Amino acid sequence: MADMPNGEQGCASPLELFNNIAAQGELVRSLKAGKASKDEIDSAVKMLLSLKMSYKATVGEDYKADCPPGNLASGSDSGMDAAEAEEDFVDPWTVQTSSAKGIDYDKLIVRFGSSKIDKELVNRIERATGQKPHRFLRRGIFFSHRDVNQILDAYENKKPFYLYTGRGPSSEAMHVGHLIPFIFTKWLQDVFNVPLVIQMTDDEKYLWKDLTLDQAYGYAVENAKDIIACGFDINKTFIFSDLDYMGMSPGFYKNVVKIQKHVTFNQVKGIFGFTDSDSIGKISFPAIQAAPSFSNSFPQIFRDRADIQCLIPCAIDQDPYFRMTRDVAPRIGYPKPALLHSTFFPALQGAQTKMSASDPNSSIFLTDTAKQIKNKVNKHAFSGGRDTVEEHRQFGGNCDVDVSFMYLTFFLEDDDKLEQIRKDYTSGDMLTGELKKTLIEVLQPLIAEHQARRKEVTDEIVKEFMTPRKLSYDFQ
Repeated sequence: MADMPNGEQGCASPLELFNNIAAQGELVRSLKAGKASKDEIDSAVKMLLSLKMSYKATVGEDYKADCPPGNLASGSDSGMDAAEAEEDFVDPWTVQTSSAKGIDYDKLIVRFGSSKIDKELVNRIERATGQKPHRFLRRGIFFSHRDVNQILDAYENKKPFYLYTGRGPSSEAMHVGHLIPFIFTKWLQDVFNVPLVIQMTDDEKYLWKDLTLDQAYGYAVENAKDIIACGFDINKTFIFSDLDYMGMSPGFYKNVVKIQKHVTFNQVKGIFGFTDSDSIGKISFPAIQAAPSFSNSFPQIFRDRADIQCLIPCAIDQDPYFRMTRDVAPRIGYPKPALLHSTFFPALQGAQTKMSASDPNSSIFLTDTAKQIKNKVNKHAFSGGRDTVEEHRQFGGNCDVDVSFMYLTFFLEDDDKLEQIRKDYTSGDMLTGELKKTLIEVLQPLIAEHQARRKEVTDEIVKEFMTPRKLSYDFQ
């Protein structure tokens, strides 16, 4: 069965119910084909009928196998009216909202059926690691999770786990938004002292974008240099290109095939919104992004062990891939991966969309000069300030929609200083120009230091990170 919040069908979105029915139908067919006992088949059929009844009650019409409900890619929640449902659209390729404050993440948690990262979980991470929680945790930038308590249980009982994250290399230059999962994953690697695999989905970018295979692979190598510059430990980190690694790793490809066998075309249409005119490469790709969630995809690191749990830090738009993965995992005998979801890094023009690598003015790129950073922030960063200085002094600014303030919540380490800026801007004591100047003073050295570290990453170092090999770790 697919993941359902609190194990209750009533909480599932139309999308999840649709996928659950498809999965349950597959189960019934396989039980019948395998001559299972009458009781077992009856029980599975009863569950299938119950799911179909829930679907009809939620959607208002009967389940049809080839007709997924409405706006599936956003996993729209039946409790919302049509106007609300159109506000936020989130899938692995598109993020849009009509709100200047950005995506409503509380609604997204309900819609996706994940769990909120609360103070209790943050405190537990602090106790387990003995380290102050990362600012992304303290400030709710990583805001949602699946089964992180299980990972902490394993860690406290000296059982192993590993980290997995990834990057779709769509251009040579990355922007600061792309760094968010890597900055946090680096912290997780340090405080938990665990191995990490980083998937470069150059095959995905070849399938979705107008790139040659050589270009896609070239971008993967260039992006790997930026990732390595975040400071990952070469002895505990394996970075791999799908185009490169899948051809040399039977363990990885076997898992891809296992996953492909257990996911129907209807399910991927339902989860990802694929249509009959999409290439078969796109339709089969989700299994490739799912495979690194299972430890025996990396026999050089974990030998033949298939029982080591995986923790995936990623932006919430990647969750559909891993809902599918968690649905398949128990059916192929593997533990479900756990997830930590981050919010989106807003475009300079406002939080209605995430940054785009294809629009140079929507992003601060890791290749930008100090002057370019200053100009972009001053010219393009959406302001929560008032129209005139007098009005601003009187009524104050709005930090909820001000992009410069949002960026500071990501990159300014000092909590007290951030809170003081919030108070000063909200009260009108601080003007928009002063807030932008503060952000520029944070971003310029951050990008300059990153560029200096990246310069030191040679092709030989990239090759070493990308060579399949045993990693050093303290697994019992």
